[in-house]
Amino acid sequence: MWRQAFAAVLLAVSIGYFYHSNPALPELAVHYLTTSLQSLSSCLQGSSSTATIEQTISSAWDTLITAPATQWTRVAVGVNACVDVVVTGVGLLQALAIDPGTGVDHEVLHSKEDLKETFIHYMEKGAAAERFYSDKESFQRIARAASEYPGAQHFVGGNAALIGQKLATNPHVTVLLCGPVGPKLHELLADQIIVPAESLQVTDEYHLILEYKAGDKWGSSQAPNANRFIFSHDTSNGEMSALETFVGSMEEFQPQLVVLSGLHMMEGQGRELWEERLKEAVVTISDIPNEVPIHLELASMTDTDYMNSIMQEVLPIVNSIGLNEQELLFISQAGLGPHSQLPSWSGVPDVGQVSDILLWILKQHGRTDLESEADLTRIHFHTLAYHILATVDGFWANQVSAVSAGARVAGSQACGTQEIDVNRVVLKAPLEFHTSRDEPGQTMTLNPSEPVVVWHRENVSFYFTPVLVCKNPLRTVGLGDAISAEGLLYSEMAEQ
Repeated sequence: MWRQAFAAVLLAVSIGYFYHSNPALPELAVHYLTTSLQSLSSCLQGSSSTATIEQTISSAWDTLITAPATQWTRVAVGVNACVDVVVTGVGLLQALAIDPGTGVDHEVLHSKEDLKETFIHYMEKGAAAERFYSDKESFQRIARAASEYPGAQHFVGGNAALIGQKLATNPHVTVLLCGPVGPKLHELLADQIIVPAESLQVTDEYHLILEYKAGDKWGSSQAPNANRFIFSHDTSNGEMSALETFVGSMEEFQPQLVVLSGLHMMEGQGRELWEERLKEAVVTISDIPNEVPIHLELASMTDTDYMNSIMQEVLPIVNSIGLNEQELLFISQAGLGPHSQLPSWSGVPDVGQVSDILLWILKQHGRTDLESEADLTRIHFHTLAYHILATVDGFWANQVSAVSAGARVAGSQACGTQEIDVNRVVLKAPLEFHTSRDEPGQTMTLNPSEPVVVWHRENVSFYFTPVLVCKNPLRTVGLGDAISAEGLLYSEMAEQ
């Protein structure tokens, strides 16, 4: 390549010399030399502008993604909301005079030692997790230290508020948000988000987000990729206290779509509370008119009994769910579903295994049987390297656009850009994969020019697309919520 550059410079100097030393140089000769220079320049540019696989995928998404025929304009979102305090995880723990150690997973955090061990456990896996911190006074001391830590940032937090904030970036969508909204959170919310007076409270709920980057080290532990660990002592969200207000506000607001989240927050309150509150929640959710689709956004949980209760009582009364690889495997483990013997995913989750679990969820708790009274017909699965939308045939439309839009926003938001910057992202998805590990399936190949791979199992359609993973993500919190929100914006219910 340096030889081409040298030749171009030499040719340009030659033209200049001959032209200035002999202005009468025949016009044809000048034209010949100029044309040669342009040709060489084009060749040089061409050698460095061959489209990368990331460029090809990004351009293909832009062509594939089209708005649905009917778009949502009024969306009700609830019920967990808070202020996220985002800090460097290892730096904060060091500032708290906590020494590194061994990773151990704790379902509930009772002390700084539990916090350290659980943080290390997930950092070594590069996996996201969320836990309840039971000691109020200890949590408040940690929260003050986090807020004062150099570089600490305050953001809209809570799945509902984050999804509402993302939906509100669409100028045609008005969002009703119900949840515990304090003064700081109210200040951070977008203008087109409506908050009922009953949801306003004097103080904010704070969640601490401990982020780490790929390669971050603490003692003998090292993160394989960027992610975050979330913890809080949040009783308002933990009791889902805004749920009744949320459903009660719908008669006046008249939403076309309902997005529900926050069920995971009740897990830390103890079995007696969540058992009773979940029954009340199911009754309240059932009051939402049948013609209004409900999307449930799941989050990290550890109690198999609680997850089983959600599977049995909540999944059949919602139309759509969003979840990541940790939550998907935990559902299968709790319900003894496909591949439930896996203790955790090893690297990028196997597409065939993911496909098996998605089909099992829809068959067990959804409406694959048209005689079933269940409503669940759509699952939006997201992991770092790829996304899959699985839908029961005949209920949803525009899902190629929906899965593409979700993947596109994952790459752009993680890098802090409005659009995909192909120089800052990398493809990590498998280029070839099996559609099942439980039964004879197909072997599919990813074509970067047509980056949505579609296959069918029984009456369920699967839409797979890779993610262009940000090499140096600026922020990982809320990516799952942004993915689900974007997927919903490009989705529509098919006429029955």
